[in-house]
Amino acid sequence: MSPATTHRGTGAHDATAEANRFRERALSNRRRSWRRWLAGLTAALVLVGLGWVVGWSSLLAVKDVEIVGVTGGEKAAVADLVEVPVGVPLARVDTDAVADRVRTRITVAEVSVRRSWPGTLRVDVVPRTAALVVRNPQGQLEVVDPEGISFAVVRTPPKGVPVVTAKGAKGMTPEALRSSLALLDALPPAVSKKVTALTVSSADLVTFSLGSRTVVWGSGEESERKVEILQALLRTKAKVIDVSAPDTPVTR
Repeated sequence: MSPATTHRGTGAHDATAEANRFRERALSNRRRSWRRWLAGLTAALVLVGLGWVVGWSSLLAVKDVEIVGVTGGEKAAVADLVEVPVGVPLARVDTDAVADRVRTRITVAEVSVRRSWPGTLRVDVVPRTAALVVRNPQGQLEVVDPEGISFAVVRTPPKGVPVVTAKGAKGMTPEALRSSLALLDALPPAVSKKVTALTVSSADLVTFSLGSRTVVWGSGEESERKVEILQALLRTKAKVIDVSAPDTPVTR
């Protein structure tokens, strides 16, 4: 075979091999493209399926409403305000709206609502706590929390909650109520829990009872100093302790 024939044969072989490689690459690229497309379609279908399961099916729907923090009639009243029927997809429950409805109940201090998968809506309630009992102008006994919010009317004061009485023509003014609450806040817990009654004068000066003892507190000024002196004088047998002027306390 001549050199020219050999060259032509080699060139034809190389061209054929290159064409084959080109076809292989093209096929490979098409296969990769199809695989990517199929993977994308599969992922989209999975997401759609999950979205349907979470947002529309009964698999993750509300099966139970759990109310924590209150019992009895208070729990039933909160349940009525939740207004989320069983069977609603849990993901579609507006938890903020539920919390806002529960907060409309005056006895509720705070509330949080959360989803507990797979099918429970949990409502955590913090009820208001009683700080004082106030007699209103109608003669009713109103229970007041530490922020001064009246949240219940009772026939008899709750056990351990002092009753505050206002002296003077104006009765129980907001200022007088604030003075009473400030006093309880200033006292150490060991002392405040023993307070049985308070009296507020027209000048918002406070006197309170500790069992059989009477403490003349006066205004809210120098509370820390008054507490120190009061605790020292409680060790005596004095029936009346006046710390309204803490630099010159009086006992009798």
